[in-house]
Amino acid sequence: MKKSVFLFLFTCLSGFVLAQKPFANGRLKVSDNKRYLVHQNGTPFFWLGDTAWELFHRLNREEADQYLKHRAEQGFTVVQAVALAEFDGLKEPNPYGEVPLVDNDPTKPNEAYFNHVDYIIDKAAQYGLVIAFLPTWGDKIFKSSWGQGPEIFNPSNAKVYGQYLGNRYKSRENIVWVLGGDRQPRDGSTDVELWRAMAAGIQEAVGGTDKALMTYHPQPNGLNGGASKWFKSDAWFDFNMHQNGHCRDTPMYDNITVSYNNQPTKPTMDAEPIYEDHPVCFNVKDLGTSNAYDVRLYAYLDLFAGAHGHTYGCHDIWQMYSAKRPAVNGPHIFWQEALDLSGANQMKHVKRLMTARPILDRVPDQSLIVENNLNPSERIQATRGTDYALIYSAAGKPFTVNPGKISGKTVTATWFDPRSGKTQSANTFDNQKPVQFKPPTQGYGQDWVLVLDDTAKNYPAL
Repeated sequence: MKKSVFLFLFTCLSGFVLAQKPFANGRLKVSDNKRYLVHQNGTPFFWLGDTAWELFHRLNREEADQYLKHRAEQGFTVVQAVALAEFDGLKEPNPYGEVPLVDNDPTKPNEAYFNHVDYIIDKAAQYGLVIAFLPTWGDKIFKSSWGQGPEIFNPSNAKVYGQYLGNRYKSRENIVWVLGGDRQPRDGSTDVELWRAMAAGIQEAVGGTDKALMTYHPQPNGLNGGASKWFKSDAWFDFNMHQNGHCRDTPMYDNITVSYNNQPTKPTMDAEPIYEDHPVCFNVKDLGTSNAYDVRLYAYLDLFAGAHGHTYGCHDIWQMYSAKRPAVNGPHIFWQEALDLSGANQMKHVKRLMTARPILDRVPDQSLIVENNLNPSERIQATRGTDYALIYSAAGKPFTVNPGKISGKTVTATWFDPRSGKTQSANTFDNQKPVQFKPPTQGYGQDWVLVLDDTAKNYPAL
């Protein structure tokens, strides 16, 4: 065989293996205990998402490849992106001059536009990334006080559009369907009916509820249970999403707790937390922009409160800001540079910690600690499995651990640094009496995680 032919075949085979290997365990579904996501064969899946709403709309293929490859290398597992994008997504063409619909008609998709979407979804699969796929941003349902619209959907064409997308992507195993697009269903409107029609169209096309893992992306709504306020009993609604409003000191752990305790039981998460480099509460003049600590804090507080996974966001990246377009809501750096902001690189430590111990039996448990009801800025949040526990101190505040909450006569304690992922021993102690722990450093930005293991389990070092 000639060398050139061999290299060609090797490249093709390597590409095939790369594309197949990440999803060899099958598409995602809800775990048997209804708390987590797993692959079809039961392998646990940890959702570490990035918010890339304008990915399909604003990046060409080379740029999309650069973005996806970089995020995969940083440990991200999910990318959230929108087909009918927020920024004049019906009229402003993609980098190849294509708009998504003919005459803004949801029943007339433009094949050339969706060919580009296909490419990005398939490229994501090659890097082992799931696409959390939003069929449309919410301004195409109603404009509210922001969003360019226009409003083009009704229950009838929403179902047809859902069927089109379901048919197009039913063979892709790296898709999770996300309805909503930053909108609440309005009281007295047909919004709920419309979203249900779109969901029904998708499900019919893919072959049933077991073939389409689906959720809904809302606006912030406090203690109303996130998207579960409207859809918790719908068969298509597999897991719950929240949004926190891009403010500091929001007690999202309370919101997560409400939906965690909702019936029927469904996984829950914060799918739009405060973004890195974002005007805090949209008030950059008085409050400045968010930093790595802001995004890190919400990741740990949300997860330890019972979230199955977490989405990171960056203000420069969700809009794919570049020299080609004006910045939205404050000063920015270009998206390529923003890929390596500190908070983004620290998300891999979140993933490493959360996957280092058994995932599926983990529960939130504030009874682990005495100081269990502090405010967000100095919050102590605890979670545990049967034989391990994780306790987050938002500002390095000391705390007392109650005994006997995990198995073991003795418990091995380790400090985990969320900034660097490095660890240091906190010794071994008797699991029969309360023990107070003081994190290595204290103050703003000095957050720490205490890892407690049943000594007899001999878990590997972090």
